[in-house]
Amino acid sequence: MAIPYMENAIRSVHKSLDQIIETAEGLSEDIIRKKPSEEEWSIMQILCHVLEVGPYWMGEIEKIKKNPQIKWGRGLNDEARLEAVNTTDSRSVSEVLAGLRSLKTELAGRLEKLDEDTLQIEAESKNPNFGTKPVSFIVDHLIVEHIAKHYGQINRNLSKFHINQ
Repeated sequence: MAIPYMENAIRSVHKSLDQIIETAEGLSEDIIRKKPSEEEWSIMQILCHVLEVGPYWMGEIEKIKKNPQIKWGRGLNDEARLEAVNTTDSRSVSEVLAGLRSLKTELAGRLEKLDEDTLQIEAESKNPNFGTKPVSFIVDHLIVEHIAKHYGQINRNLSKFHINQ
């Protein structure tokens, strides 16, 4: 059984993923693949990024747990991050939505295994803006809030297409 802190994180992640999935299921493939502008991601790119981001950060947590001296994180030009958004044309919407449904279960299983001791481990980020942070920061900001922010990004895209959710 997960500690209360992780139970709240799991609930939040599930809520955001459910909102993302429900919203995307109600859209045409044209809208999902349309970019609001050349600089912005399409909803499909957002979905593919969300599919990649949870497992990435859980992997970073596992690395920190094994060796708190490592530097964690990545930049905007990280290869895996870019690949997730640059390969969307070769992926089907149904495949990505199925992946997001599976991600709910995967993340819950991995998050519920985190204990208080792990959450308090501090490690230095590769991003100088973050500095040294505890694992709980990664859970709160780079998993829970990150996924929720992408739900907001999807809604901003839809408002640019004059679609209300």
